[in-house]
Amino acid sequence: MDSAIDRFTRYLQYERNVSPHTVRNYQSDLHQFRDFLVQANGGAPVTLEKIGALEIRSFLAFLFEREEKKPTVARKLAAVRSFFKFLSRDGVLNENPALGISSPKLPKTLPRIMSEEETNRFLDQVAQESERGSPAMQRDRAILELLYGSGLRVSELVGLDLRSVNLGDGMLVVRGKGRKDRVVPFGSKARNALANYLPVRERVLQEAKTSGSALFLNLHGRRLTTRSVHRIVKHSVRAFGPPVHVSPHSLRHAFASHLLAEGADLRSIQEMLGHSSLSTTQKYTQVSIQRLIEVYDKTHPKA
Repeated sequence: MDSAIDRFTRYLQYERNVSPHTVRNYQSDLHQFRDFLVQANGGAPVTLEKIGALEIRSFLAFLFEREEKKPTVARKLAAVRSFFKFLSRDGVLNENPALGISSPKLPKTLPRIMSEEETNRFLDQVAQESERGSPAMQRDRAILELLYGSGLRVSELVGLDLRSVNLGDGMLVVRGKGRKDRVVPFGSKARNALANYLPVRERVLQEAKTSGSALFLNLHGRRLTTRSVHRIVKHSVRAFGPPVHVSPHSLRHAFASHLLAEGADLRSIQEMLGHSSLSTTQKYTQVSIQRLIEVYDKTHPKA
């Protein structure tokens, strides 16, 4: 089973272009599934052919007994499903044992995102600080402006190369999921932040005595990781933002929701976000409707 997990991991990395974070999670989930099967089999390894729907359902029951949260169980089941789908399509298995197993129903929760006013105030304070701050602060400002200004996934942001940016036209060439490229615009504030950051980037490369194609670099001249960007966003919001939890993905949510509130159509937002399905984009209508209800409840005399 270990060799099959390794093949599946390489498939995720090199064919599906899945983010390193997702690959690590899926790998960890499948190792946990393997360990569960071995323990249930009295310590003896289990062959792939002997794994059926009963074993998968037993694994889910084991997770619920451990009081794992429903989203966690759903993610682990998604890893198992993807694994067996890969093996079936690859001809290793004749049937997919996970095919008829449904995910636990998750509560529908709407993300708390910064309002337009909160986001503008936050980014304005970051911009002011970057004018008198360190070179790293100028890089961080460019990262934040692009995350909000273009709605990028964090994996897409760290994957940007210098050649991905057309500063004159305000356009990015982004490599998204499935190694699909798309063109995404960015506004004047992001352009200004990038223009200020590019000389900093050159100095970092000179001081590190190296060269590189990555747009966003750490202080050693190497490409930033997704984990580093998460830290940058968390630190910046703590220092300059409202008292809410903000991640790179919630800035992507804010990008889409604020565009929708200003009248952008869903198809355009879908294209900019790189969603393969319009139904994925439609969740932002729920966010806008929820905000509309909140405004109504606060302001209407008969609410």
